[in-house]
Amino acid sequence: MPVQYQVDFLPVGDGVRSGDAIALRFGDFSDLTKQFVVVIDGGFKDSGQKLVDHIKKHYGTTVVDLVVSTHPDADHSSGLEVVLEQLKVLELWMHKPWEHTEDIAKMFKDGRVTDDSVAEGIRKSLDNVRCLETIATKKNIPITEPFQGVHHPSNCLFVLGPTEDYYCSLLPDFRCTPAPKALSLYEAFVLGAKTVVAKVAEAMHIETLAEPEGTHAENNSSVILLLAVDGKYVLFTADAGVHGLEIALARLEAAKVDFSKIEIVQVPHHGSRRNVGPTVLNRLLGPIQTADSRKRVAVVSASKDGAPKHPSKQVLNAFRRRGAHVWGTMEVNGSLMFNHNAPRDGWSSVSHLPFYDEVDD
Repeated sequence: MPVQYQVDFLPVGDGVRSGDAIALRFGDFSDLTKQFVVVIDGGFKDSGQKLVDHIKKHYGTTVVDLVVSTHPDADHSSGLEVVLEQLKVLELWMHKPWEHTEDIAKMFKDGRVTDDSVAEGIRKSLDNVRCLETIATKKNIPITEPFQGVHHPSNCLFVLGPTEDYYCSLLPDFRCTPAPKALSLYEAFVLGAKTVVAKVAEAMHIETLAEPEGTHAENNSSVILLLAVDGKYVLFTADAGVHGLEIALARLEAAKVDFSKIEIVQVPHHGSRRNVGPTVLNRLLGPIQTADSRKRVAVVSASKDGAPKHPSKQVLNAFRRRGAHVWGTMEVNGSLMFNHNAPRDGWSSVSHLPFYDEVDD
């Protein structure tokens, strides 16, 4: 029986709130004891329940071999509480920044900062993943910190990034401050007006996507994963930015991975243009195609009303012109399923997203 995989991206969020909730399985689907089930992020709380129901219905099991929390943002981690509580989880991968306080303290220039005070500040901003640790401890679920080099015993799932050193270098810049106040009605109107009027034309040979200014430290701390099954690869990027992606790509290059075998790529951070630019996309996908030749799939997890920020049409076009079909979770009510040698019984086809002749500048 050939090795199989199935990757399902579930829609997350409403309004402008996007998130990630991914379920996947690989192995021999004819025998439940020979398939491995993995959850990568759980979206918000309601997404967690959808993940539980999805795994029971489509995977025929209540056992999850591995849960991965890529980073502490609520739109990725909150729903994992439901998964941990309702299903039998055998292992949890998540970062525990409170166990790296000695490294953090050394990075602070203010000598008055102590390990205890730094740890407490981080804990307040990372309640979601702290809760995951509490549940896992209560249920005797082993926890592993997913730094580069960590891999699943199946030798099919690998952590490409971050490295532990890079992760620790990001911790002082985590947003341990209260959320910004809501925009006034006037500010919202002005910003909205700018979004409406700032348009620019694009074509397959004309790209307006600029090199990004950068994303938040929490996003760059995202776990980047590679699924390797039967000579095929799936790349999960979570909310990683250029620096995080560069570390992962360097790992792939050192391992002499054939990038052309990457069949599915998750578009980072719901399609935000703060996370990718032409240089890193050329490195991952190859240069702009002279013809519309699509050889792989790019998947963006975004809510129905997340545009123009999530996703940016500039970003989606950039993936398209580098040879990728682009699909989005905002286009489906159930989930987006991609497979290799796996059955499609009960699933219907959906259309990929178009190329956009006009994008937001």
